[in-house]
Amino acid sequence: MTTLAQALKQATCQLQMHDQARLDAEVLLAHVLNRPRVYLHTWPEAELSQEQEARFSDMIRQRAAGQPVAYLTGQREFWSLNFAVTPDSLIPRPETELLVEQTLALLTENKNLRVADLGTGSGAVAIALAHERRHWRLYAIDQSLKCVKLAQGNARRLNVDNLCIINADWSTALADRSFDAIVSNPPYIADQDPHLQQGDVCFEPASALTAGPQGLDELRCLIKDAPRVLVPGGWIVLEHGMNQATSIRKLLNDMAFTNIATTRDLAGLERVSCAQKPA
Repeated sequence: MTTLAQALKQATCQLQMHDQARLDAEVLLAHVLNRPRVYLHTWPEAELSQEQEARFSDMIRQRAAGQPVAYLTGQREFWSLNFAVTPDSLIPRPETELLVEQTLALLTENKNLRVADLGTGSGAVAIALAHERRHWRLYAIDQSLKCVKLAQGNARRLNVDNLCIINADWSTALADRSFDAIVSNPPYIADQDPHLQQGDVCFEPASALTAGPQGLDELRCLIKDAPRVLVPGGWIVLEHGMNQATSIRKLLNDMAFTNIATTRDLAGLERVSCAQKPA
C-alpha cells in the first residue's frame, strides 16, 4: 500500500513542470481524502486505499496535462469563502480580492446601498460583498445561464440572502440612476494575447477572458454606460489588465468621471481603477 508521503513525493515529481507542484499535489490529495491539508503532514504514514490511489493518480494525470486544480476539485477559495467552480466560469483569483477591498473602502458602510456586479461568473465578487455588507443589496448579472445557476448555488451554500442574481446582458439589465456602485471583473485580455495559450486560461471559457484586439471592448462599454446607471456621486470600480490602467483612466476622464484612481495589487501591478460620477 502507498503512504500519503510516498504518494505526494511521486505526484510532485509528475507535476514538476508546474510552478506549484507540491501545493497542487497536496490540494488534490486532500480533496481525494476529504481531509484538510494539515492532515497530510500530521499523518504522512497513513495509507491510501486502492480506490483513493486510483482516483489521485487520475487527478495528477489530468493536472499534468494542464487541467486547472480548481476544475478538478470543483472548488476555489476566495475572500476566505469556498466557492464551487465549473469550466463554465472563470476561476476566482487572489488578485480579484482587491476589487472587493476597494469597493468596501470606497462606499459608506452604514448605508443601505445598491451595488451591481456585472459579469458575475461564479458570483465570487458579489457574494463576498454581500457577505461583508448584509445591509447592502447586491445585484449579480451574467448573460450565461450556466454561470447564473452556479452563482445561485454558491449564494445558497454561503447563506447570502441580500443578493439578486439575474440572467441578462449588463447593457440592458440596469435602469437609469438605479445603483450606488458598479463593480466588474470583465473580460480584458486581447484576442491574440499569447498568455491565452498558457496555464489555467487554456481551459477557461474565452467569453470570460477576451475582449477585442486590445482587450478593452467590454471595459469601454461599461464605462460608457455607467453614467446612465449610477446615481449622482456613485462609483464604478473595475479590474483590468496590468498594462491597461492608462487607457482606463482616459476612458473614465472622457466620460467626465471624477476622483479617478488606480490601485496596485500585491505584485505591484496596476490592477483596479475606480472613479466617481459627479454629484
